[in-house]
Amino acid sequence: MGAEAATKIISVSQTVETVAEQAFYIPMTGPAARPRRSLKHDDTFIVLDSHGDIGASAGGPDGLFNHDTRYLARLELVLDDLQPLLLGSNLRDDNSGLTVDLTNPDIYRQGRIVLQKDLLHIVRTIFLWRGTAYQRIGLQNHGEQRASFELTLLFDNDFADLFEVRGERRPRRGAGTSKLLGPTDVLFEYRGLDDVERTTGLHFDPRPTRLSVNAATWQLELDPHEARSLFVAVSCNRPIAEKPARFFRSLLAHRREMRQSTIGATSIETSNNIFNEVLCQAMADLNMLMTETPQGRYPYAGIPWYSTTFGRDGLITALQMLWVDPRVARGVLRRLAHFQAKAVDPLADAAPGKILHEMRGGEMAALREVPFSQYYGSVDSTALFVLLAGRYFERTGDQTTLVELWPAIEAGLAWIDGPGDPDQDGFVEYQRATEKGLANQGWKDSFDAIFHADGKLAEGNIALAEVQGYVYAAKQLAARCALQLGKPDVAKRLEAEAKTLAERFEEAFWCEELRTYALALDGNKRRCEVRTSNAGQVLFSGMIREDRARLVAADLMRPHFFSGWGIRTVARGEVRYNPMSYHDGSIWPHDNALIALGLAHYGLKHSVAHVFKGLFDAAAYMDLRRLPELFCGFRREKRRGPTLYPVACAPQAWASATPFTLLEAALGIEFDVARCEIRLRNPQLPTFLNEVILRDLRLGESSVDLRVSRHGHDVALEVLRTRGQIQVSIVLAR
Repeated sequence: MGAEAATKIISVSQTVETVAEQAFYIPMTGPAARPRRSLKHDDTFIVLDSHGDIGASAGGPDGLFNHDTRYLARLELVLDDLQPLLLGSNLRDDNSGLTVDLTNPDIYRQGRIVLQKDLLHIVRTIFLWRGTAYQRIGLQNHGEQRASFELTLLFDNDFADLFEVRGERRPRRGAGTSKLLGPTDVLFEYRGLDDVERTTGLHFDPRPTRLSVNAATWQLELDPHEARSLFVAVSCNRPIAEKPARFFRSLLAHRREMRQSTIGATSIETSNNIFNEVLCQAMADLNMLMTETPQGRYPYAGIPWYSTTFGRDGLITALQMLWVDPRVARGVLRRLAHFQAKAVDPLADAAPGKILHEMRGGEMAALREVPFSQYYGSVDSTALFVLLAGRYFERTGDQTTLVELWPAIEAGLAWIDGPGDPDQDGFVEYQRATEKGLANQGWKDSFDAIFHADGKLAEGNIALAEVQGYVYAAKQLAARCALQLGKPDVAKRLEAEAKTLAERFEEAFWCEELRTYALALDGNKRRCEVRTSNAGQVLFSGMIREDRARLVAADLMRPHFFSGWGIRTVARGEVRYNPMSYHDGSIWPHDNALIALGLAHYGLKHSVAHVFKGLFDAAAYMDLRRLPELFCGFRREKRRGPTLYPVACAPQAWASATPFTLLEAALGIEFDVARCEIRLRNPQLPTFLNEVILRDLRLGESSVDLRVSRHGHDVALEVLRTRGQIQVSIVLAR
């Protein structure tokens, strides 16, 4: 993913050019034997298969993970050494837990059936809370005879660093041990090469009949219709003497926390039940990905590879959710300001004022076997930070937070004009400081994502098109913030710099033959004259001329770009186009969302509706109605859904935020704090929505409930309820 940069799945089309990226390549070894499900709570996440097992079937990144280390690599349930039969497996609607229904196979002893299949109902209920994975195994005998059987949990661990799970090989590792702590507890210990001790504690209730360091077995007898429960708790780094909280008490506390965390966000209901399901899943996924940090709630980028602080992903997700819940932006901005680079560090691609790309808490990062403990190798995070800070202030009028962030904003602007522009040509550029860093440092960070029309990869200091747009918008917004802080000279300078940048961009990036903007300039200032979605993201910044904006938009909606499901990252017909690639022809929901905001900025609402419907139709085919990180860019065909990308993250934050951004673009939602007014600019609903109701849409201390109804190509606005002093209006012009 863009922000997942260092953690990317790279599609390889020319093996001769893959050498530099081998350190961070995620190998594909084959499909998962069972579908996977994920749960997350703060810095802990778990990946299980459809049976509720960990490590029992090939092909998945299974495990219980905490701070980029795997704390449990295997947890498999068997009955008399046989795998149970799956009845069903379901996540709760709010992602608070996984429920798995199983039954017994035919169980033989000494050549005869002693327990006929389908007599035992086994329910596994699993959830995460405060660094512990809780599981209840409920059993009920539906037969007419007493059922006698053994239930065994097989478990093990390797304390693998997340980068090892992804395929990295290490010449040396730390030392691990396992031991029994009594009749109900097992402890795994590992002292890494970073001299940090990590522990996994397993607690079983009731006491197993037999317990070893790798297996817990209960010899069970159930009378007809009798029910019984077994409980397992697996804790990461919990003190040995401290027992985990009881299952049901923890479950209630966890669900209560999840409900409370959504209070204050705008709720949305529409006339389309499927779209309502898409929105509910998206909000549940975003809520699960939110992590409590010392600086506020932060949306971790995605599961499994990106469950940590990513700068670009957090910033774009917060931007997408700004109209729904601006508190997300506040947490993101405060956290990234806290970790803003203060010194030059080539291995971390750091320079003063630069905003974080990603941070990792595992052993390999601590030892700098990978450079991502705190890594700053993204060319766009700094501009996006300034941009979001300005948008947040315009959305909320929160001057206290603006004052707190202003030093970080100034430092970011200084990086943009200084180290971010090494040749001082007015464009922000990147080139990694060491061979260990990311070769490409925009959101398309695959090794082959930035190339010329003949397929040759761009080299040298690379200036990406969309990054210049981010800088333009950042400087305009920072200028308005400076005025609010009584700094008119700073505001005047920033406005002038933004205007100059826009003029220079038109001259340097416009490709007259393509009728669009170049993907990038390479180190020799040669245009990468390739049709890509990057030009669409420039629309989002509002930097480009109206006539050219319309040409770009028209091109994006033609079949070589628009597949029927969404806009491809690279247009069909370009030399590196590959609909199965990571960045060279696939479809990314968040990319489409930002393009939709750009289309709306230029009043192109018909195109917004086209993109909106394509992605809605795609989501309707997806598992759980969940938009993934990306999917393949094949042309849409009748009576079949989109083609999935095999190892896309799901959930992923900016993909989950996409439906909300598309709705924002369609309705044209704007906020005017000074007038306490919410405006809908040229609102237009797509054909699959006849009505949208927004409840508790907040502006300052006031809020409003709205209904927007579609009547052909027109919309009607109805104010259902207001609290405080607030105005709502429709604007039918730019």
